[in-house]
Amino acid sequence: MELFVADLVERFYTILWPFLRIGALLLTVPILSIDAVTVRIRVLLAALLTWMVYPLADWPVIDPVSAEGLLEIANQLFIGILMGLMLQVVTAAVVVGGQAIANSMGLSMATMVDPGLGNVPVVSSFLLIIATLIFLSVGGHMLIIGILVRSFETVPIGAALIGQVAIGNLIEWSAMIFLGGVLIALPVMVALLLVNIGVGVITRAAPSLNIFAVGFPVFFLTGYAVLVISMTSIGARIQWLWLEGMEQVKTLVSVPGVL
Repeated sequence: MELFVADLVERFYTILWPFLRIGALLLTVPILSIDAVTVRIRVLLAALLTWMVYPLADWPVIDPVSAEGLLEIANQLFIGILMGLMLQVVTAAVVVGGQAIANSMGLSMATMVDPGLGNVPVVSSFLLIIATLIFLSVGGHMLIIGILVRSFETVPIGAALIGQVAIGNLIEWSAMIFLGGVLIALPVMVALLLVNIGVGVITRAAPSLNIFAVGFPVFFLTGYAVLVISMTSIGARIQWLWLEGMEQVKTLVSVPGVL
């Protein structure tokens, strides 16, 4: 009986570490981090992935209540959260792009409650749905699981600590929030800029013209038409952002910084 209890405690000490990294990733990764996916579902998914990953490596036995164990707990949580935040940058870029399009079309007041981001413009909600479908269609969920499994070899438990290099990579990659948003919204913004110039010329030529009565329908219809026409290019940019995000996650766990 004592041998059984000792073996059970040792098994718990080894299975805890992959579970922490996987659980932290599921807490922050897009799609699974929304409120619609309850904590119970995330815990079950983390337990299932841990059960699948556990036989693939030899795990160190570290006492979680010791100083080394507490440091390792923080390190594993940190690694998983950073991997998820790398992909959340893509989601934020899509939201920024949708906000830029909505502001150009005059739909900034038309908002919806997104389960993961709160109040966002309807255009951002639409683009987020497209981004989710693209993420699943390119196999993003399988790619991130593959990178996660590979991370236990490149950043083994108890042997490497994520440090300043990883933080610097995240900060540098976060600039893609604005660059990606501009790339997504660029076709609509350029078209509406030209329409804005045309409406300005018409207003100067006919000062008695009601700019609000004429301008809003023109901006909305033109923006809607350009958005529909440019959906192919917007989808390609979103796919490029997802793939770049995957590369950033792979780089993060391939060359970790040491504290």
